[in-house]
Amino acid sequence: MKHLRVVIITGLSGSGKSTTLRALEDIGFFCVDNLPVILLPKFLSITISSSPEIKQVALVMDLRERSFLDKYKRIFSGLKRKGYRIEILFLESSDEALLHRFSETRRTHPLSEKGMIREGIQLEREKLSSLKKMADKVIDTTSINVHQLKDIVQSYFSPSSRHKKMVINVASFGYRYKLPVEADLVFDVRFLPNPHFVENLKNFDGNNDDVRDHVLKNKEGKKFLEKIFDLMNLLIPLYEKEGKVRLNIALGCTGGRHRSVVIANAMNSFFSSMKYPVNLNHRDIDKSVV
Repeated sequence: MKHLRVVIITGLSGSGKSTTLRALEDIGFFCVDNLPVILLPKFLSITISSSPEIKQVALVMDLRERSFLDKYKRIFSGLKRKGYRIEILFLESSDEALLHRFSETRRTHPLSEKGMIREGIQLEREKLSSLKKMADKVIDTTSINVHQLKDIVQSYFSPSSRHKKMVINVASFGYRYKLPVEADLVFDVRFLPNPHFVENLKNFDGNNDDVRDHVLKNKEGKKFLEKIFDLMNLLIPLYEKEGKVRLNIALGCTGGRHRSVVIANAMNSFFSSMKYPVNLNHRDIDKSVV
């Protein structure tokens, strides 16, 4: 039991609990939202016995469950006595910040009567005051955005995550077989010289040295690589700053066999040289008829 890390995310409505849960999921926590607190002991027991590979879990528990206030203290204390590693993370924010967030999302506060959100916030703050005192860590999200909250949470629960680089997925594809739906960035490389129309090259794919040279050893190919690498040097740090954990880049040519493969390989080498974790996939390399 002591080897299962259990993080209880709680606090004021609108303070960032959902963002916190996603942040922990991104660093390997098994996550559950709004589990009734009475089911927590059974959930942990089942997790340990049936899923020993799960080493850390995070659960959002709050006033959405009507019996939460009456039962949380007894259940949390009982689990700690049994040896469970229970950590309580309490999120809060100022009344003004919470009012602004509820106004933006047009959601109703779980404790507001007749739509009076401010009264609901104040009542919730009062009801959760004892739970806040039990918390192992309190985060005030008044003046931070979702990306900053994610960084704070991940740095606290997994300090090494601060140094993890964004995963970059690079794929070549053929427009003949449709665009990859998961792509964040798509580059059309059909303007480059096409080896398909060179008799001694068309039966090879973009992994062939001669095909690569045909595509890249010209002014257009060299200039394109120079420009796209400059663009990546600009974009990648900005994506990381905004908290993006993975980036999907797709390079497309007509059939996905020659030009897109060459450029995808070049981008794979570029990102690898920058020490980014890269996954390379030539989606349509074996589909084209030559």
